[in-house]
Amino acid sequence: MAKVLIIRFSSIGDIVLTSAVVRCVKNQLENAEVHYVTKLKYKDLVEHNPYIDKKHYLDTNLRKLTSELAKEKFDYIIDLHHNLRSLIVKSRIGGKSYSFNKLNFEKWMLVNLKVNKLPQKHIVDRYMDTVKKLGVENDEKGLDFFVPNSVNAVNDLPENYGNGYIAFAIGALHNTKKLPLSKILSICKKINKPIVLLGDSNDREGAINIVEDLGSFTKMKLVYNACGRYSLLETASIIQGAEKVIAHDTGLMHIAAAFKKEVISIWGNTVPELGMYPYFGSQSETGKSHIIEVKDLSCRPCSKLGYEKCPKDHFDCMEKINLESIAELAN
Repeated sequence: MAKVLIIRFSSIGDIVLTSAVVRCVKNQLENAEVHYVTKLKYKDLVEHNPYIDKKHYLDTNLRKLTSELAKEKFDYIIDLHHNLRSLIVKSRIGGKSYSFNKLNFEKWMLVNLKVNKLPQKHIVDRYMDTVKKLGVENDEKGLDFFVPNSVNAVNDLPENYGNGYIAFAIGALHNTKKLPLSKILSICKKINKPIVLLGDSNDREGAINIVEDLGSFTKMKLVYNACGRYSLLETASIIQGAEKVIAHDTGLMHIAAAFKKEVISIWGNTVPELGMYPYFGSQSETGKSHIIEVKDLSCRPCSKLGYEKCPKDHFDCMEKINLESIAELAN
């Protein structure tokens, strides 16, 4: 039996993107016992994954975690985070390790010099390269996300949403990855189907304003504000029940891809060339991904993550987004 530890501490999207590696390792290594370690706050992302035999969580005490992991005596450690913390874990627990190549220099060149030396390869396929020496190959089945049957926030939606709705994930960790609220409002006005606005508590006030403005626009407009109202698993259940999903470059975008939803992804300061666009695995599924971006902006990408505000103060990457194309795809 091969005892395997997979490491990815954060964050939502990155952890979801490792799910293909988890599945392939479990299914392809004979009698594999798969363990996974992540931060406690991301527990819901792995807790219900049937391909993981044992989960380990980092709260604040790294020494306690490494002591727990060392007792397991792993044969292989698959480090898909490859940072200082994962290096400490590997050095303390032993076992043959394989580390993901983050290509930080190539990312730096793209962001700072606008020279793209990154491979034309999704990060999931690069994650899979990490386990290639173990004889594990990509099964092309895409991503996984598991919501227990006991969790179903779709039942909370208004009755007329039962005939279908669009999930619109309006949030993002960084403002330069988010459309301005006025743009989101404009898109909602152009969509002729019920809409569920998704986001965390930071997005709730903006979503309230959108719903109020739409209420004055027409009594017939159906927009439900779910921002900050549900847990991550409950939010995922709403995505799972949606016809289509509109999202920024965020973790909810990757959860939508895991459910094989048609994804309309909106890109601001980041670019798909960084390798984090919606991933479906099979070529037959790639038509479910629609990339909406302003091409040929000399300042894009200005970061591989994002900023509080546009460094150039014009925010052209979002201000010039084609709203009509988003609404047409949604309709």
